[in-house]
Amino acid sequence: METGDKSLTGLTQEEVQERLKKYGYNELNEKEENWVHRLFRRFWGPIPWMIEAAAVLSALAHRWEDFTIIIILLFVNAIVDFYQEAKALNAISVLKKKLARKAVVLRDGKWQEIDAKEIVPDDIIKIKIGDIVPADVKLLSGGYFLLVDQSALTGESLPVHKKVGDDLYANAIIKQGEMLATVTATAKNTYFGKTVGLVAKAQNEEVSHFQKMVIKVGNFLILLTIAMIAIIIYHGIKTNQPTIELLVFALVLTISAIPVAMPAVLTVTMAIGAQVLAAKQAIVSRLAAIEEVAGMDVLCSDKTGTLTQNRMSLAEPYLANGYTAQELMIYAALASKEENQDPIEKPIFDYIHQNKLEDKLPLQKLKKFLPFDPVHKRTEGIYEGEDCELIYTKGAPQVIIEQSDDKEFDKEQAYKQVEEFASKGFRTLGVAFRKCEEDIYHFVGLIPLFDPPREDSVEAIAEAKAKGIAVKMVTGDNIAVAKYIASLLNIGEKIQDIHTLKGESIEEYIYLSKILSKAITESIHPSASKNEIDESVKKIVQKVQKELYNMPLPKGSVKKHESEIIALIEDADGFAQVFPQDKYFIVDELQKADHIVGMTGDGVNDAPALKKADCGIAVSGATDAARAAADIVLMAPGLTVIVDAIKQARQIFERMKSYTIFRIAETIRVIIFMTLAIVIYDFYPITALMIIILALLNDIPIMTIAYDNTKLRETPVRWDMKEVFVLASWLGIAGVLSSFTLFWILISLMHLPLDFVQSVFFAKLVIAGHGTIYNTRIDDWFFKRPWPSWTLFNATFFSRVAGTIIAVYGFGLMEPIGWEWGLWMWAYALTWFVFNDAVKMGVLRYYRKKYNEDII
Repeated sequence: METGDKSLTGLTQEEVQERLKKYGYNELNEKEENWVHRLFRRFWGPIPWMIEAAAVLSALAHRWEDFTIIIILLFVNAIVDFYQEAKALNAISVLKKKLARKAVVLRDGKWQEIDAKEIVPDDIIKIKIGDIVPADVKLLSGGYFLLVDQSALTGESLPVHKKVGDDLYANAIIKQGEMLATVTATAKNTYFGKTVGLVAKAQNEEVSHFQKMVIKVGNFLILLTIAMIAIIIYHGIKTNQPTIELLVFALVLTISAIPVAMPAVLTVTMAIGAQVLAAKQAIVSRLAAIEEVAGMDVLCSDKTGTLTQNRMSLAEPYLANGYTAQELMIYAALASKEENQDPIEKPIFDYIHQNKLEDKLPLQKLKKFLPFDPVHKRTEGIYEGEDCELIYTKGAPQVIIEQSDDKEFDKEQAYKQVEEFASKGFRTLGVAFRKCEEDIYHFVGLIPLFDPPREDSVEAIAEAKAKGIAVKMVTGDNIAVAKYIASLLNIGEKIQDIHTLKGESIEEYIYLSKILSKAITESIHPSASKNEIDESVKKIVQKVQKELYNMPLPKGSVKKHESEIIALIEDADGFAQVFPQDKYFIVDELQKADHIVGMTGDGVNDAPALKKADCGIAVSGATDAARAAADIVLMAPGLTVIVDAIKQARQIFERMKSYTIFRIAETIRVIIFMTLAIVIYDFYPITALMIIILALLNDIPIMTIAYDNTKLRETPVRWDMKEVFVLASWLGIAGVLSSFTLFWILISLMHLPLDFVQSVFFAKLVIAGHGTIYNTRIDDWFFKRPWPSWTLFNATFFSRVAGTIIAVYGFGLMEPIGWEWGLWMWAYALTWFVFNDAVKMGVLRYYRKKYNEDII
């Protein structure tokens, strides 16, 4: 292969080795955590500690049945969590696999094909049509231009033209042309490599609100259990109780305090919700993301392909005198080739087919077709004519206008229209034709093209806003395109450019340019009218603004404080000309302001922000990298699926919150009551066996909370642990009062046998236990709508009946109490259930009145 430039010899083998030592191979090798270490982390934390403590105590007390059950529970929780994390780690591995495999490189004056990982900075490589660029490069020579698809990297809607001196990113795809390039960066130093680094960083920082909640609940219950066990041990030592009895009681108390089924119940609740979402074309890859969606108050949405259709469409064309829209489209089609599948030409042929204009296309034979190139900036179709060739052309509007006969159309008006289209972010084509003997073209008109919004986007955005979610559009496109699309979607008018996002304002420069341009214009044209001067100043300021948007600001420019930037991001409706690190930055800043952030995207460029967001959503047709980084993958196009997911997630959250308050309240009432009973009466109110039967009868049926009917909140919902602990504590104290009152009646007033009292208490705890879930499931009286689902009601009712039958007949497990006492326990439990609901309503009203806060 010839280089085309005899002075190019490429690097020598010695230079390659030096650079390999300095920069390493062109591959992404992050230090990965050992799987053993990742599994071990599952056994470290408040709730695992409680389960492990229970296992140790059961071993010391030689209660091997308890020990086996506890160990199985511990490993099941750990393995499920480990599996979830392993799936999440795929995000980085998918990105790593994306790097190009082979490359053609110039070494020691000879071209050779090598593994792309062996490329080093300053290597000279050849890139051609169909290639995936193996590293960041600068174009050197060998051709006029390249047509490059870098949409997955930068979010740009269309392939872009690159010329000598331009930079190309690793993993861009060459659509047309061939050139030589010099490598500027490899591996983690490439634009693509930095994207992988951001994903890895987000992965390391990822802790869901759900995980934080479980840790806080665990901490609370650990402290409460330690305090109660300390009281018991102190009392036992003072009363000279045997050490083994104290050990067994500490075990019983620990088992009763551990929310053993809590992770399982919450996981099942989310998993069932995930199945419902899957039926609605939303695949959940991280279960905790469902809870994040419920609390999401900001949704950052990628524009191209998410809010828009990611295909060019026609806007209202501009026609020169005497021509029709159909003629304009026919002439544009004659200057195009349908088989090229050019995204800019596709809407022209779609128009031809929709309006059945195929028969209007001339039957003359195409003699020659000249494709677009960055020098001539137009395409040309040359056809056989009756007398002479007919030439049809389309391309950059300025080029077409200048080559056309300005006596036939209003040139000034045509240029104004070009500017107007540009202000909306349209890609505009000029169309003209001539006969071979003519030197000048006949101008036909202008075709404006844009990427239109999806049909469901406006409705979906309106519904998201109605649900209390601020929708912000984030795009790599220019500010004109962003503002136009935002106006069509009713997102808002406050679209900021990248400089503002980084705290670099161009307002001062714009203001200065207005003053200078006005002063200079008045000096050069002293006789000009005020309107003429204003028009001239406006044009100059627009040009200055355009230049400022496309260049880095000089050092020393005024920068904003982080708090100002956060306020700016919160206030903005969207951002334009955004790169991956900027999307990541937007999400990070919003999270610093305590927002729960959702992010949608489809490209490699979206992967870091998808991973960083509390809930990353990969839209239909997303790249593998985006899907791997996301928590939810949409299989159907558009945002409507996201709105459905928000509704579903908020209902799931209500179920999780009602269960969490129930679980904490039940734990408080059992361990405080048992402690009081042992300290005041030197008596175990229930046996260890009863505790285990209670756990089974309580926790297995309660999993049907996943199917309960709940309210659908109109605003985002999130964990507020103060509110959860306040209500759970009040309900727990009411439960302690209920249990201790019964205990006092049975022991102090009725002097019943202790075995019989334990059985009565077992019946009372079984019957009353599930009552609490009906207290916590809604923020109103228990008899108000939404009523509980039949699934929940039947499961809890029949488990109460089963517990009552066990207490009534004993079955060798406990002293039988008979049906009379069984029915009395139902009456007692139901009376206190109504009292508990009154306590709940009192707490709710107090907090709503004093703090204007909702507890549940």
